[in-house]
Parts: sequence; C-alpha cells; structure tokens
Amino acid sequence: MRAAPAEKKVLWYDDGKRPNVADELEKHTDIQVYRLTFEGPQADNWGAMSASQVYCITSARHELPEEYKCHGELIARCPDLLAVSTTGAGYDTVDVAACTAAGVLVVNQSGANAEAVAEHAVGMMLSLTKKIPQTDRSLRRERGVNREVFKGWNARSRTLGLVGIGNVGRRVARICGRGLEMRVIACDPYLSAEEIAARGAIKVDFATLLAESNFLSVHCPLNDETSGMIGSAELAALAAGSYVITTARGGIVDEGALQAALQSGHIAGAGLDVWVQEPPPLDHPLLKFENLIATYHTAGVTYDSRTAMAEWNAEQVAGILRGERPPRLVNPEAWELYVPRFERVFGYRPGG
Repeated sequence: MRAAPAEKKVLWYDDGKRPNVADELEKHTDIQVYRLTFEGPQADNWGAMSASQVYCITSARHELPEEYKCHGELIARCPDLLAVSTTGAGYDTVDVAACTAAGVLVVNQSGANAEAVAEHAVGMMLSLTKKIPQTDRSLRRERGVNREVFKGWNARSRTLGLVGIGNVGRRVARICGRGLEMRVIACDPYLSAEEIAARGAIKVDFATLLAESNFLSVHCPLNDETSGMIGSAELAALAAGSYVITTARGGIVDEGALQAALQSGHIAGAGLDVWVQEPPPLDHPLLKFENLIATYHTAGVTYDSRTAMAEWNAEQVAGILRGERPPRLVNPEAWELYVPRFERVFGYRPGG
C-alpha cells in the first residue's frame, strides 16, 4: 500500500515585517506554516525546522542569529529541507555552496523591490548633487548664509556609471537615461554589450567605468568577487568631484577608503544605504560628513515592495511544494541532487 503524501510544511521566523510570506502562505490551505520566534523554546524551534521542507529566511544578516542562518550545520539538522527562500534579492544569510552540496534549492525574490531600490538610489544621487540635505539643515538652524555655497549641478548630459545592471541597475539606467537624459555606462562581466544596450546602457570595462563616471552607483551582489572592490585605488580613479552611491550590500565599497576620499575632497559626496555593520555605530566616522546621506538599509522598504516580496515569495514556495521548478533559482546546479530528495519526501518527481 502506498504511503500517504507528506504534509507540506514551511518555516518562518517572525521578524515583525508586515505583510510577510507567512500571511500569504496561510491562504494556501494545503500548506502548514510554522510561525516561530528566535526567543521561543529551542526544542520547539528545532522540532519545527527538522520537519519542514522550506525555510523562509530573512535576507538581512544583522537580523538573524548565527545559529539560524542556513549553513551546513543547520542543513544537517533538517533532513527534509528541500529549499531555502529569502525575503529579498540578497542571500547573505545562506551558504549557497552548502545548500548545493546537500541538494537544497536556494531561491530569492530578485526584482520584487527593484523599483524601490532604484528610486532610492536616484533620489540619493539628485539630493547629493543639489546639496538638499545641507540646505535643509542650514535653513533650520542659521541665517545670513550665502545661498551660492549650495550651488550644485544638473544631471543632464553627465555620466552615470553602474556597477552591475541587473534588476535594480536597469531601472536606474531607465530613470537616468530616459528621464534625466544622462549618459549611462555599465560594467557587468556577465552580460554582453547587446544585453546591456537593451537595458539602457553602454558596456565598458571597469577601468573605463571609473575614469568616465560623474556618478558611480553600485548594484551588484556581495561575494568573494565583489567584496572590497571599490577601495582606495578605485576611488582615486574617479574624477575629482564625483559622487558614490551604494544600495547593494555593505562591504562592496570600502568604508575606510571612502572616508579618506571624502576627507580629501576628491569625492564630492556619497549616499550609503548599506553598511558592513547594520546599523552602523553612532560614532562611525562616515556619519560625521555633511556631504554623506546615510540610510538604514531602507532603499527597498516601501509598502509596495513589502507586498510584492511577500506575494512573490509565497507564490514561489507554493510552486516548489507542488513540484515546480522555481523561477528565481540561485543554484540551478543543485537540481540533480534535489530531484531524488523531493521524490523521497513527496513520492513523485518534480517537474522542470
């Protein structure tokens, strides 16, 4: 007699975000959702985790205790874990190599908050060049200031350099190229010149990007290849008076090098939504600069993007549990090992 199919079980730690993937998944009557808290009894947490097939995990590494990040030790304790789904585009909280080796799929919600992040990056860029934060602070606290000291630049005809032109980068290119009539160039080694042109930019190498950019905006993931890639030498290669904006991940732009470049005046201003430590300590040296806009990794945090991320996440997870190949698969090389594991749990082979 054939055994009954396994119950579909999904795990989520309540991080206080609303709406969220658990709210959306509970609309699926065939899926059991475990809503846990990090402060809950360890035995209960691990009991639910070991029984679940999907772990919906935050993308924000500073919000997640080390023991609940998806690394090899956690995977070993969860024999039925088939997939890990992050809340956003990032997957800093997941050891992708360990998942791949274990036949566990890693999926993200890349693109769900891209419009919000792109708008934030452009907002920082325009605020910096128009000196809006400095003008606002001055107008609130003093009089007798010559307004000429707040003189900025027009964006039109200036060059925007994009480090990466994926979901966010292509939207920044669209806004700046079509809307502001800027020249947009991009360095992305994984895309052809034709693909980059279709996304609204001119493909250049990294050295050319630095040499020709009036604004440098970072839109690539943090990994071994990109960690610290914008350091002292790269900032020095930018023209004097350039601006640096990063809404990607902390650690891509070297914070110490940026501090020195701002201190010397070589860099005219910077916008940072992401930090090595989030939030940065109140005495962080970069927070002392009047020409730096600092935000709480909130570029992607809007009512619209929160809704989209929750819906996309739930739809993708429900599809995985129906045996579908997910559309935003980070590690496709895990599929071969994943298929027999899925079949063991649910009794049939997944599609795709």
